Amino acid sequence: MATTGYHKLLQVGTKIVAVGRNYAAHAKELGNAVPKEPVLFLKPTSSYLENGGTIEIPHNVDSLHHEAELAVVIGKKARDVPESSAMDYVAGYALALDMTARDLQAAAKSAGLPWSLAKGQDTFTPISSVLPKSMVPDPDNLELWLKVDGEIRQKGSTKDMMFKIPFLVSHISSMMTLFEGDVILTGTPPGVGPVKEGQTIAAGITGLVDTQFNVGKRKKPGSS
Repeated sequence: MATTGYHKLLQVGTKIVAVGRNYAAHAKELGNAVPKEPVLFLKPTSSYLENGGTIEIPHNVDSLHHEAELAVVIGKKARDVPESSAMDYVAGYALALDMTARDLQAAAKSAGLPWSLAKGQDTFTPISSVLPKSMVPDPDNLELWLKVDGEIRQKGSTKDMMFKIPFLVSHISSMMTLFEGDVILTGTPPGVGPVKEGQTIAAGITGLVDTQFNVGKRKKPGSS
C-alpha cells in the first residue's frame, strides 16, 4: 500500500494542534468534565518521532502515558475555513501517539499552568507515515489500537469523537492559520496508561497502518 513518507509533508509543517478530551470515555477515565468546545493545546514539531524510533522518558518523569490518536495532516493553507469545505484542506492521515508526562501534567493542572512540559518534549509525538486522503474514505469510522508488550491497552473508534474532523479544521482555522504539513491530533479513546523503560509499544489504524516504538530513558542533560 502506498504511503507518503514522514519527511515530505510533516517536515514542512509549522505546528501540531492537539485536541484534548475529544472522547467522552477518556475524559471520564481521567476525571475530567466533557467539554462543550474543543480543548486545544500546541506541541512543537521537534517532538516528532518516526516509526521504529525510541520514545525517551525524561529523567525527571515518573509516569509517562501513551495516548493513541488519529492525526489529520493539512494539505494547504487554511484560514477561516467553513465546515462545509474543510475536508478540501486535508491531505491525509497518520497514527500518532500523544505521549504525556502525567505527573508533570497533574502538577501543571493543579497550579493552573500550561501543559507544554508534559506534552511537548523530544520524542513525545511518535507518528506513522502519512496515508493519502484517498486511502481513507471514511475517517469517521476508523479503529485505533495500541498494545504494550503485546497486550492490548487501547481500542476505540473515531466514530466516538465528539468534535468531528470538518468542525475541528474549521474551528482551529478560525483562530490560527493552518499551513501545509501542520497536524491536528484529534484526541484519544479510553485505555491510556503508563509505559516503562524497556517496553515496546505497537499501535495502528486497523487495516491501514502499523507502528512500533521502543521505550527508553533519556539521559540527564550534561551526563555522559
